[in-house]
Amino acid sequence: MKFTLQCAAGHEFEAWFRSNEDYETQTKRGLVECAHCGSSRVGKALMAPSIATGRAKDDRKQAVIQAVADAARTEYIERIRQMTAELKSGATDVGERFPEEARKIHYGERDAEAIYGKADRDEVEALLDEGIALLPLPDFPDDLN
Repeated sequence: MKFTLQCAAGHEFEAWFRSNEDYETQTKRGLVECAHCGSSRVGKALMAPSIATGRAKDDRKQAVIQAVADAARTEYIERIRQMTAELKSGATDVGERFPEEARKIHYGERDAEAIYGKADRDEVEALLDEGIALLPLPDFPDDLN
């Protein structure tokens, strides 16, 4: 806790204490001295009250909301990352051949298996138009390095 203190000579200075009890104990034992003249006759100075304004309260509220949103976003991204890793662990990476391989599986030209790879927006739309089920998986920035 920070207190503004004043000595018997009228000098004001600030001091930090773990608690009000620590301040009281140290003052009674003469351990608190004026930073200007060294007097141990000190006491708390009168301080203007700290009044929370609506804006300060709104700022604190927004900070809490932002912190909760950041934590939720981090947790959400981690869950998606885990799900993506799990899906990929049981599948074959066919890379740029994804549209071709997905069609082969759909039309029975090859054995059905879980695959993943790359496809641009037009290729994805064409696959969906053909009734081929797929699930876009995100690329995470860390994975691209």
